[in-house]
Amino acid sequence: MNNATPNLDNKVLELEEGEVIERIARRMREILSGELSRRGFVVAISGGIDSSVCAALAVEALGPKRVFGLLLPERDSSGFSTDRGRQLVDHLGISHEVHDIAPTLEAIGCYRWRDEAIRRVFPDYGDGWKNKIVIRGGIEGRMNHFFLVVQDPDGDTTEARLNLPDYLQIVAATNYKQRIRKTVEYFHADRLNYAVIGTPNRLEYDQGFFVKNGDGSADIKPIAHLYKCQVYALARYMGLPDEIASAIPTTDTYSLAQGQDEFYFGLPYQEMDLALWAYNHGRPPAELAQALGIGEASAANVYRDIESKRRATRYMHLRPVLAESVTELSL
Repeated sequence: MNNATPNLDNKVLELEEGEVIERIARRMREILSGELSRRGFVVAISGGIDSSVCAALAVEALGPKRVFGLLLPERDSSGFSTDRGRQLVDHLGISHEVHDIAPTLEAIGCYRWRDEAIRRVFPDYGDGWKNKIVIRGGIEGRMNHFFLVVQDPDGDTTEARLNLPDYLQIVAATNYKQRIRKTVEYFHADRLNYAVIGTPNRLEYDQGFFVKNGDGSADIKPIAHLYKCQVYALARYMGLPDEIASAIPTTDTYSLAQGQDEFYFGLPYQEMDLALWAYNHGRPPAELAQALGIGEASAANVYRDIESKRRATRYMHLRPVLAESVTELSL
């Protein structure tokens, strides 16, 4: 038996894809018939890697006839998300529905509340403009700050640092999108007596990159233990369409193209995977620095940012707290 500490590189994240898929599929069947007592799975498909792999795992577990897919575009969704979602459901052979949630979001004020906050920063913001939020500071050893980036109809881009009230209002408004999607998912789950699949990978689950009672709400989360690069490996192993298996991670929430690294993680997912693995396995910053080709101080900042996000998003993982326990219903 070789007890040598492995070199810190991408090989530490390699897995036996076939065994992992078999184990997850078996566990999904056990949970469905046991704890959940449901007949099948509902999964919202964004066209991204995580929801696509979750849908494929559901089919692996139950077959296509007991999996229902939902494509839930809205005003700011990129067109290729729906196109890739259609490609996936056709590839998997599952029944599905396309439900445009933009009218609902308009009715409850999602876009109005968002635009109101944006106009406090950029008064000219209006029809034909686009927007996104980016994060800076944490992995440079400073406090994280958020910046609003807007693009006018002529294509000119401007940015400004957000104060806390405007940032919170924009995020609260955009969180409507995930919460409305989840409402639609649970409607179909109730209608079919199915369970709802949550799609966060390990990076997202660990670092709180989800919306509470939105995409964070689910009955089962089959890939929350898998690093992002491992999810990509499963996609390739299961033969998902190349366009999906090589898709670059995006939030698909803001009207300007936005990578997850610039909005939340600060590093591309390949580097963030390795950083989180190294942190979880007690590897010193010097090793991470060498693996990523950065300074040791920068690697230490990455670790501090991981810790900071865990503290800041602890609330996201909490169950509802009872004032007093109800022992008869303890789970």
